Amino acid sequence: MSLLKSAATVSGLTLVSRITGVIRDMLIARFFGATAETDAFYVAFRLPNMLRRLFAEGAFQQAFVPMLADVKERGEDRTGEFINHVFSVLAAAVLAASALGVLAAPVLVWLIASGMRADPEAFTLAVGLTRFMFPYIAFMSLVALAASVLNTWKRFAVPAATPVLLNLSFIVFTVLLAPRLDEPVWALAAAVIVGGVLQLGTQLLALRRLGIRIRPRGLRSSLADGDVRRVLRLMVPALFGVGVAQLSILINTNIASHLGRGAVTWLNYADRLMEFPTALLGVALGTVLLPGLSSAFAKGDTVRYNLLLDRGLRLVVLVAVPAAVGLWLTAEALVSFLFQGKNFTPADVSQTALAVVGYSVGLIGLIALKIVAPAFYARKDIRTPVKTAFWSLIVVQLVNLVSVPLFSHAGLALSVGLGSVFNASVLLLTLRRRGIYMPLPGWTKSLARTALASAVMGAALWWGQTFLEWTSLSWTVRAAGVLVMVAAAAVLYFGVMFAAGWRLSELRPARGED
Repeated sequence: MSLLKSAATVSGLTLVSRITGVIRDMLIARFFGATAETDAFYVAFRLPNMLRRLFAEGAFQQAFVPMLADVKERGEDRTGEFINHVFSVLAAAVLAASALGVLAAPVLVWLIASGMRADPEAFTLAVGLTRFMFPYIAFMSLVALAASVLNTWKRFAVPAATPVLLNLSFIVFTVLLAPRLDEPVWALAAAVIVGGVLQLGTQLLALRRLGIRIRPRGLRSSLADGDVRRVLRLMVPALFGVGVAQLSILINTNIASHLGRGAVTWLNYADRLMEFPTALLGVALGTVLLPGLSSAFAKGDTVRYNLLLDRGLRLVVLVAVPAAVGLWLTAEALVSFLFQGKNFTPADVSQTALAVVGYSVGLIGLIALKIVAPAFYARKDIRTPVKTAFWSLIVVQLVNLVSVPLFSHAGLALSVGLGSVFNASVLLLTLRRRGIYMPLPGWTKSLARTALASAVMGAALWWGQTFLEWTSLSWTVRAAGVLVMVAAAAVLYFGVMFAAGWRLSELRPARGED
């Protein structure tokens, strides 16, 4: 399957996930608004989510997928044994982490949101929610293992689709359970655990259909496996790299907790909007690229390696640049359409839209990171992304010194975006300097066309909204207006691209990409 077809499969299913995610957030915003209770929930949910990204989807996948590609070449029996040993070690680690998280919840909440101490009720609620939801990391870490195996076997559909189950869990619990509770926010916590169980069960069934049955082994024998020890050694620098990014999130969340009630929630909804383009393109391409790049590197196929990377970067430019311009100029319209309701006021819309604008500045960096980082992980070079991530953390916090006093919570979004641009740029320059990546012909023409089409689209979006006050319109009018505006912007962008010489054939897989 070509890079484009694989990415399209993942993107299509990810789109379904994001659509259900938006429906979930629309319901939550209308039911709960932006309150101390929602701040407490998002702080509590961020803790297991942060560790999931650190251990499971971050350091673990970066170390496990390239090793699995190597082991897979040695035969089916050895591959099954390796997967079972890794599962056993990972299960033991995440269960221990879950127990520690439950015990240390007050300290963890203080570390991530010390500003909540000013509201004892919100702080106590955040601690209770953290203890209830912390086992989510155990489910999702094992989901990450199953997804890594399925992706390595080029079965991308199930891992891309299972997040829908978490969103459906949120929707059902918000509609049916929340109105029946004295503290409705606990319905969201219950939805997290049920969603984790459903995702893990679905992934394990997919592995069984593939003929892979995970059977736990003894921890001692699993740790004695040489390939498992190599995964653990690779995870150490990867933990530092992903940990730097998560540390940046922790610091920014802590700062947001000092910026007043609602700041954490506004940033969360803005982040959800940014996940649309980053997931549809960045995560999809990153998911598809890592196994492909790992396989090409293991076989010494430098031509295919370079081709995959170049094709991924071209797709990033094609979509990320207009997406960034569009999000910047339609931030208020999108937030008003998606979240404004009885408990999510026009003031909440305005504050969330400011955060969306801040994030959009760095959208191309956020997406490009999903492409350039796997280029290093596939080569088992995790140290370089670690060093770059550390310097990006410094950049983010230096920007915060200026942006937060000027723009409050939106300054935090801006700093994250600029830090991502810095991170992706340094990694790309490193690939070029080391001769790992050599751009193929046609980049100058491609960049010029994208810049022209994005500028024309941006001018049309700005002019079209000159006399509109989105928050004063009815929801039906907002919905129709946003849908027409987004569709017209897409037609205009690709129309200008086509007039400038771009053709769909440029997306077809080149020789050697399949």
